[in-house]
Amino acid sequence: MSFLSISLVNRLSLPLFLLLAAAEPLFAQTNLLVAQDGSGQFKSVHAAIMSVPAGTAANPVVIRIKPGIYKESLYVQREKRFFRLIGEDAEKTVLTYDFHANLKGPDGQPLGTFRTPSTTIDADDFVAERVTFENSAGPVGQALAIRLDGDRAVFRDCRFLGWQDTIFANRGRHYFTNCFIAGHVDFIFGGATTFFDRCRIHCLRTGYITAASTPHDERFGFVFAHCTITAEPGVKTFLGRPWRDHAATAWLHTEMPDAVRPAGWDNWNLPHREKTSRYAEFGSTGPGAQPDKRVKWARQLTEAEAGELTPANVLRGADGWKPSGDRR
Repeated sequence: MSFLSISLVNRLSLPLFLLLAAAEPLFAQTNLLVAQDGSGQFKSVHAAIMSVPAGTAANPVVIRIKPGIYKESLYVQREKRFFRLIGEDAEKTVLTYDFHANLKGPDGQPLGTFRTPSTTIDADDFVAERVTFENSAGPVGQALAIRLDGDRAVFRDCRFLGWQDTIFANRGRHYFTNCFIAGHVDFIFGGATTFFDRCRIHCLRTGYITAASTPHDERFGFVFAHCTITAEPGVKTFLGRPWRDHAATAWLHTEMPDAVRPAGWDNWNLPHREKTSRYAEFGSTGPGAQPDKRVKWARQLTEAEAGELTPANVLRGADGWKPSGDRR
């Protein structure tokens, strides 16, 4: 019989240290506070992440972050499931670092693209709310704000700031809602299945928004629904170009400015990818939404086809995942 099954009457007769041992699981420390002024348990986000091995679905690790600019290279490793980073205000709670591809590493060689993330999420079931993820290196080449390798990640009311390769959605399924994403070249890229719901996509310079590398056997890649594209003055952008042959990207009901080029899509100077890329649009508005001028190898979806591209359908997977907060 475990201590937790002992009746209250019997508990009263136990020594104090046994009562404490019995009660300990009920008071597990899963709510942590990070504050640079020392008013929390931790002054750095990294220290808070490293202090707990993992959470559970019923008892997640909640790390609340007070406003501040936290210059830290963060890594949520594979076993740290069910972690949540919660800020008070995304514009005032900034997680940032400045690695970039041309920076030399300890071996004296350039870091290259994939070692530049300011934040790496390798664990499943990660959630972030009201936080900015930034790479502050500037327009100096590939410089990732975040890399996502875990499954079932959710971002609500967050900002992602960078230039080239801001978000690397490498694998897994992810849901972004009401987020702001800025960059100029391939700044949303990778092979994951990712749904962007009511997000603002801001183009800082002339370039490309997406560079999907969707595996050929994955039905969905990047889906943008009810989003808004904005741009700095004079900027021109493509909706995407295929990083790999079977790149899949769809834009639905999105407000598009004249910064979006009439052709819409680029083949990365690889004409054979026009035969395998899976690019689609439906119901977008604004001067940049010109279906009659799009490249011939991109599709205009039917209403029925577009209606199937909901967060529930795109992200369901074999486990039936539906991210909390999804309104459809």
